Amino acid sequence: MSTTSSSVPPADVLADRARPVAHGPEIPGLLEAFWEYERALMADDLPALDALFAPGPDTLRGDAAGLLRGHDAISTFRGGRGGAPKRRIVEVEVRALGEDHAAVVAITELLRGGRGQQTQVWRRGEDGWKVAVAHVAVAPPAMDRRIWRVLGAPLVPAPVTAGGESADEGAGPLAGERIAVKDVIAVAGQRIGGGSPALLAGARPEPRHADAVELLLDAGAEVTGIAATDELAYSLAGTNTHYGTPPNPRAPHRISGGSTSGPASAVSLGHASIGLGTDTGGSLRIPAAYQGLWALRPTHGAVPRDGVLPLAPSFDTVGLLTRTPDLLARAAAVLLPEEQVVLEDPVLRTVPGLETLLDPEVADALDTALARWRTAIAVEEADPLDADELSGFAETFRLLQAREAWATHGAWVRAHRDALAPDVGARFDAAAQVTADEAADAQQARTRAVGQIRRRLADGVLVVSAASSVAPLGRDATAGGPAIEAQRARTLQLTCLAGLAGLPAVAVPLVTASGLPTAVTLVGPPGSDLALIDLATRLEEDTAPPASPARGTAAATGPALTTGSARATDPAPGKIPA
Repeated sequence: MSTTSSSVPPADVLADRARPVAHGPEIPGLLEAFWEYERALMADDLPALDALFAPGPDTLRGDAAGLLRGHDAISTFRGGRGGAPKRRIVEVEVRALGEDHAAVVAITELLRGGRGQQTQVWRRGEDGWKVAVAHVAVAPPAMDRRIWRVLGAPLVPAPVTAGGESADEGAGPLAGERIAVKDVIAVAGQRIGGGSPALLAGARPEPRHADAVELLLDAGAEVTGIAATDELAYSLAGTNTHYGTPPNPRAPHRISGGSTSGPASAVSLGHASIGLGTDTGGSLRIPAAYQGLWALRPTHGAVPRDGVLPLAPSFDTVGLLTRTPDLLARAAAVLLPEEQVVLEDPVLRTVPGLETLLDPEVADALDTALARWRTAIAVEEADPLDADELSGFAETFRLLQAREAWATHGAWVRAHRDALAPDVGARFDAAAQVTADEAADAQQARTRAVGQIRRRLADGVLVVSAASSVAPLGRDATAGGPAIEAQRARTLQLTCLAGLAGLPAVAVPLVTASGLPTAVTLVGPPGSDLALIDLATRLEEDTAPPASPARGTAAATGPALTTGSARATDPAPGKIPA
């Protein structure tokens, strides 16, 4: 069998350079299929590409963003990306893997620069050669502008102590930690862009760091860069029309969650260890749920907001995202007041009615977590909330947030309305219509809602899902589209409980039976932020489930527990003390 194939690509694939010779055995029909695939890829010929990939659910395609399983998922991905980057093939290697299987490895050069590699396993059937498995690797960009607006190495180094020690030498409780700062928080010498090119164009460099940035720097951390946000932080999806949607490495091809989208992706990817962001209506908790992160929305007013672009000041908070609870606790201790509320012998309280807002896989993940936690702590039912109460809470939050957002940005929006993305612009259009009387009525409704929420909290800790669903697929998540807006409406009914009452909430990552990230929040009394992180950490450590089985095997599930159905008389054998 020959070690060099005589098959060469058609002239229109590589018209401007020598055609690479394929090294390896001569396998009839294989290289002809390979070059037809390359032609179809460069022409974005979707029918031809579909025909060259093996049908059925077992076909695989992987890249840096993650793995796609099944011909239909791969076809949908190709149809939505708008074509592949233009490239040349510079080397081809062929290896036989049996009578009807072969591997083709191609070294590629992108026309924009950089080399890549494509590895394919081809399978021969009655209708010829088809790709059964494909993996694509390309040179990563120097800076992913979906995640970062400004990136440094670092952008702001850790300070040097009076004794000459740097953070790398152990100065400060956050020595060696790297911060991704949401683009609504001031970094000295940098502009605040707020996820809006128009706002960025008119911004001036900030004269000083925001207080929260200063506190983290003083504790020994460094600022890696300024990370993306949904436009003016007035969204929960992460789908910024101007800059793109940051990737979600924990749930590939799904949206990141927002509006603290860039910091969440930076932390999830390991570009940073701390995400510093804001949470008004769920903007830390939702990306934490979508990307499997820990998060703190602090007690309202506990973390200083000086140097932060506001959205709705009576709801705005400055909080954190991390990959581990230990780092969340250390960073939170730097930002929060020294005086903290201690949770004495806490009880978890579920709220019947909230489960109606959850997709089944999220509800099941929460039930499984509660089943574990009940072995270590008492779980009780709070008074239920019906659908009208929940929608009423969310509407109260929406009206007040809108009124405050218009008061904050209305004049600028009037002057730059055409520059806003359609979904955010529509939100501000609605905000402009909220009257003073409506806002006054909503403020009275908020007072009543705070009483109802705190009565259910009592001296315990509320258990509330961080989001109503797992992260929607990117192809279904058009900014302002029905899928995003429906998910946003349900999720806001969950997140507004802490927002209306100004309560701290800690997002604890969970995993669904299908392996997708989600999260539950523990909501506590004002000032109990650090105690909540400690409680969540110990619950997870003391009741950790067995290691997850490999994909394709049955997932381990605890005893069934419908959300909000635990009884106050249920025993709690290893109850966790404060």
